[in-house]
This record gives sequence, C-alpha cells and structure tokens, in this order.
Amino acid sequence: MTRVLIVDDHPVVRQGMAALLATAPGVVVVGAAATVDEALQAAHDLTPDVVLTDLRLGVGEQDTVARDGVWLCEQLRPGGADGDGPAVVILTTYDHDRDIVRAVEAGAAGYLLKDADPETIIRAVTDAAAGLDVLPDDLAQRVVDTMRAPRVELSSRERQVLAQVAVGASNRDIARTLFITEATVKTHLVRAFAKLGVDSRTAAANRARELGLLD
Repeated sequence: MTRVLIVDDHPVVRQGMAALLATAPGVVVVGAAATVDEALQAAHDLTPDVVLTDLRLGVGEQDTVARDGVWLCEQLRPGGADGDGPAVVILTTYDHDRDIVRAVEAGAAGYLLKDADPETIIRAVTDAAAGLDVLPDDLAQRVVDTMRAPRVELSSRERQVLAQVAVGASNRDIARTLFITEATVKTHLVRAFAKLGVDSRTAAANRARELGLLD
C-alpha cells in the first residue's frame, strides 16, 4: 500500500487530490497539510511513502517565500535523490525552468503541472513510491538545456521593469511607477534584452517567466 501525504495551501486542491488518489488501487492518503510546518510534522508522524506537494505554499507567520515545496523536499530528503525519507513529487501551476531544476537538484522524484491528466498524477505517485523518477520527457529535456545554458541573472531593477512590462505597462507608466526616467527604463530594457537573448518587450517578459525570474 502506497501512503501519500498531500501538501497544498488551497483546501479545494487538497480535497480534489485526495478524491483522485482514493480511486487508485493500492494508494491511501494518510494526511494533508496546508503549510510547510504542518507538512514536516505530518511527515514525521504519518511516515508517508510519497509527499505530493505544491511548489508555492502559503506564507504564514513563521514562513518566508524561500520555504516552498523545494525547501520542503530538502528537509524531507536531506541526502537529495539518494537520501532517506519519502519520495517527493511537486505538483504545481508554475512552469518555470529554474523551478524545475531546483526541484531536481533537491532530490524530488518528479515535477508535474496541475493540468496533467489524472492517470499521469496517479502513475507519478505510484512510480515515485517504487523509487522511479517521474519527470516527463519534455521537462527532463528542459532541465538538461537549462543546466547547460549560462545562468541568467537580472538586477532587481531589471526585474521590476520586466514585471511592469508583463502587466502591459508602457515605458512612461513604468517610469512613473518606479520613479525613474523613461530613458532609464529603456536602458534597463536593453540590458535585459541582451541578457535574455531577445529583442522585444514581450519576449523579454516571457523568457524571464520561463526562467523563473518573474512570478
């Protein structure tokens, strides 16, 4: 019997995943948690075989943004992929190359998107319990490509400018919001274009999202 702990800060998602896994032969949901601290305690008390966790978890009084599903994986599997502890499968809406790489480096057995079909999610849980990697081929290739490519680093101001671009702000709007000149906005965009290897505002915002540089 595969014992599963579900970790997600949305009650509807927790209930939905529990209902889905209840239909799978040989799988039992032993508990659910909404925060990192609840998850760590539940994993200690319930000894699940698999922890199915969201990437972005709600930030409580004791939490920071850094304490996400990847951080949880690092705590549950301190030895990484070869360490002891339950297998961890991250199930999220965030399709960012950097997040996928972070998860793999932390020892996660898999990384799936929440729009995956039910059979894929169930199979990922059972395969992870059996010690198998459950990273889809397309995501696995993206991990390889990302790790081979030079690491892109944007300055905090470049991220702020691209975040404004992502919501449709003009250069004038960005200048007003960030209290800088339009010429400075253009300078930050040109530098960001060069770092990201793109030649347009939209492409820059999209590429920054793909790399996990923007939410």
